[in-house]
Amino acid sequence: MISKATPPPVSRYGTLSVLFVMATEQEYGPHLQRRITPVITGVGPVEAAVGAAAALGELDRVGALPDLVCSLGTAGSASLEHAGIYQVSSVAYRDMDASPIGFDKGVTPFSGEPAVIAVADRIPDIPAASISTGGNIVSGKAYDAIAADMVDMETYSVARAARRFGVPMIGLRGISDGRSDLTGLHDWTEFLHILDEKLAVCLDAFADHVAEGRFRPGAGDAGGTG
Repeated sequence: MISKATPPPVSRYGTLSVLFVMATEQEYGPHLQRRITPVITGVGPVEAAVGAAAALGELDRVGALPDLVCSLGTAGSASLEHAGIYQVSSVAYRDMDASPIGFDKGVTPFSGEPAVIAVADRIPDIPAASISTGGNIVSGKAYDAIAADMVDMETYSVARAARRFGVPMIGLRGISDGRSDLTGLHDWTEFLHILDEKLAVCLDAFADHVAEGRFRPGAGDAGGTG
């Protein structure tokens, strides 16, 4: 007999339930550990899609889908403030290119999804920026070919999983690198402790906004643009 998996924990803010999704334990520092218990998916679009969909599937199985999914972690940017925190305004999948058979770059054939998916919900007082998800580490001149403000390896996948289950998604990303060429893992890990603290502060503010009625997920239609 196959046993059922245990549904992942969700965080509660009053009556609002939130499933937090992160890529790595390295990003999940002591400040965040005191506030949330996320699903850790692993690195990259495939791992993120599998992890987020599996978590939502288990919650759906027990009739406990969250009110909101939050993709949380780091991102790279050549233009945004280093060690700054930004919420996701839209997501794109830079790996997808079916243009040889007539689809616009970034559009997944026959999915019904646009190249860029807008994120409708906004946390007050946190700057918003677009993000491009892909399976490669972006460094140096490679940023020139990417239209989005930020790059990561998971957010688009989490967004698609959330959309499949009809759950709104937001994203919070701390800028860990991008102002210079990457030379090794240390260029990513150097400021993780700072981003851990800053992301935790943002979650505290998020809790206040929810409690005071300034944030209500799903109020808008997170449709596509571009």
